[in-house]
This record gives sequence, C-alpha cells and structure tokens, in this order.
Amino acid sequence: MIQIFLLGISHRTASIELRERLDFSEQELPNATAQLLKRPSVNAVVVLSTCNRSELYVQCTDPKEAQKDLFDFLCEFKKISTDELQPIFYALAGTEAVRHLFRVSAGLDSLVVGEPQVFGQVKQAFAAAEKLHATNSVLNRLFNLSFVAGKRVRSETELGEGAVSISYAAVALARKIFGKLEKLSVLLIGTGEMAQLTGLHFKAQQVQKIFVTSRTPAHAEALAAEVEGEAIPWSQIDTILTSTDVVATATGANKPLLTKSQIDAAMRVRQNRPLFFIDIAVPRNVEPDVGFIEQVFLYNIDDLQMIVDNNLSKRSSQIEKSEAIVEDTVTLFTNWLRSRGAVPTVVALRQSFEAIRRAELERLKPKLASLSVADRARVEEISRLLIEKILLTPTEQLKAISNEATLAAYSDALEHLFELDSHADQPAKSESNPAVKTSTKTPVTS
Repeated sequence: MIQIFLLGISHRTASIELRERLDFSEQELPNATAQLLKRPSVNAVVVLSTCNRSELYVQCTDPKEAQKDLFDFLCEFKKISTDELQPIFYALAGTEAVRHLFRVSAGLDSLVVGEPQVFGQVKQAFAAAEKLHATNSVLNRLFNLSFVAGKRVRSETELGEGAVSISYAAVALARKIFGKLEKLSVLLIGTGEMAQLTGLHFKAQQVQKIFVTSRTPAHAEALAAEVEGEAIPWSQIDTILTSTDVVATATGANKPLLTKSQIDAAMRVRQNRPLFFIDIAVPRNVEPDVGFIEQVFLYNIDDLQMIVDNNLSKRSSQIEKSEAIVEDTVTLFTNWLRSRGAVPTVVALRQSFEAIRRAELERLKPKLASLSVADRARVEEISRLLIEKILLTPTEQLKAISNEATLAAYSDALEHLFELDSHADQPAKSESNPAVKTSTKTPVTS
C-alpha cells in the first residue's frame, strides 16, 4: 500500500528552544537520511528543516509503523526524551500529509502567511534528498506538485504581496521613495532587535553602505559586523546625516535624539537631497516637526503598523483563493497516486493475456506455416490489437476507481479470476533509486 506520511514539529506546536534542538543542519542531513532509510517502514524520505519547522516526509506502506519509526528516530538522533517530544509532534497520513506539504510550499502554514522564503526551503530540502538518493517516483511527484502549488499561489493570488513586518515595511517604504536601493547608504541608530532586523532587510537589498552607531560602541561593532557595515562613533551622527540617504532609529532613549534644527542644518548641506527617516522607537527618537522639512520623509512606528495591518488584511482576502489552488493540486496528486494503485494488477492482467496470445500462436504455428511472412506478421498484429482492445476498457475503469476499498476488492477479484501474480515482476528496489527499499505489497491509493 503506497502511503505518504509526515511527522513533524513547527512554530505552532513547539517553542523556539525545542525547534532549535530538533533542527537538522546541512552537515547532519546525510547521516540522518541514511538512518531513516534503514527504518523498516521507510521507503523514501525528505527532511524539511527550517527555523520554524522540522518535518520528515516519507513514502511508506504502513503509517502506524512509520509513526513509531520516525518518533523513535527523532528521540534517538536528537537525544530528546519521549516526554518532551510527545506533546509537540504532529503526524499526518495520506491526503492530509499531501495537503500540509502543499500549504507549506504555498506559504499558508508560515508564521507570517504568504512569506516567500519557505518555498525555496522546500525546494532545497527536496534537492538535498535527491542528491542523497533518498527519494523515489512517489516523493518526486509529491514534491514537484508542491512546487506547482507554490508557484500558482504566487502568480495567481496576492498572498505574498506587501510588507507584513515593521522592519520590512520600512524597507518597502524606502523603495517607494527612492526606487532601487543599491546606491543608497543607511544609518542605523540603535542596536536592539528592531534595528537589527531593519539592518538585515537593508543588507538583503544590497544597499551600498550601512553605518551603525550606538552609545555602546561594542554593540555598534557587533551589529555592523552582522550587516557587513561600518560602526561609527556616536559623536559623528551630525556628519553622517549630511550624506546618508536613510536613517533608521530604534533606541530606548526617553526623549528625541534628532531635532528639527539639527536636521535643518543637515539639509542645508545636502542641498535638499531627500532624506528618509524611519523612527521605530517608542518614545520617538525623532522630533515630529522634522516631518515638515522639505524633502524629508518621516515615518514612525504607527505609520508602519498601519501599512502592515493593511497588507495583512489584503493577504487574508487571498487565503480562500490560495486554499482552492492547493486543493486543486492535492486532487492532481491523489488521482495520480490512485492510478498507480491499479498498475500492478493491470500489468499482471496484460502479461497474462499476452502469455495466452503467444501460447496460442505457438500452438497454431504448424497451421500458419503455409502463410507468407507478411501474412504471419499480420496475424501477429491482429492478435495483439485484439488483446489491446479487450483490455482497454477494464484498464481505464480500474484506474478510475476512487475508493481504496473498492480498488482493492476489484484487484483481488481479477487476481483470483485470472490467477494473476501482481508481485512476480516487481523489482526489489525503487526504480529511481536502487538504495531505497520498495514494498513487495500491492500498492493501493492513500
């Protein structure tokens, strides 16, 4: 019985401390994958590990056995107790496991709905499993269709449009004002979490230069190293203001650090070249009147939150459409898998009829001896076409059966009526991976 099974943990079930413990590093993957393939129930496997989830996708024959094998593997490999793992893991089989993967790939199961990074992470996980020869035709089809679902959601909906974090909203605003950011310089005032996230977002945009300043020089040095920027003394803020393009402030000061007169002076030197302020601090680090200066753009955390809320609302309106795309793709996979369930019986039936055809032609060989070579070839062709015609409708009907129990009953009936052996010619290894174990049971749909 072909089954898709998933066991995992995510941001929905586990704390960051536990997610860190259950994370699979790139260096661990080969050993982890090899150990998983040694488990009796596992025929093929893909390990998906991100900051928000660790999930094991397997093609198996018995979900109950797979759950035990995967649970035991996680406890042993990650040295986590059963009491710690028991409350946080989830297990999904069949269509539910398929749907979950497609929702993950589409960004519907992310901490921030619609975030695009997870799509690339799913592709990387599958590529790594392929490189380790850990997949087979079933998981290949499953993951390739997950990419179809993810691409369709991104191209046919607006689920991923708009910034949905304060720090990224700041970058999105900068792009609206300046267009491309590659030639811009950025000044970060403060080194806390918000300053760090903002700096990392600007780094990802490949800005020309990032300056970092703080009243604690060591903190400025540390953040500057993280964003590949330059730490500057606190005393040089006024000088940097005359040349930088974007200023992001996120300190814990209880009164404004940048005043209107200070920015007026900087703008005179700048000759009114635009200056963009992102004041993420509470209390505010920049005097509100700065926003009235010509060619100065000032946004505070409330402005950014309004943008985030609006974008989240837009994304929410796209969820239903995205879920429909996922369901379409789930149907594609389940139909494909269902048709595979009939393949061994169909193959055995065709082989049986073909054997009968050849035996009869051999028996009639003396009577056909008087025919010309062309006529004998014609008899051969006609007999083969007759078999094809006879088996066409039963084959199509068998592949179209949607109910697993009905498919199994029909397959068993055919095997009994025609004395078929649908296991006889099945290879002992997966067709796409000789290292992967293949079940000797007759596959049926999940």
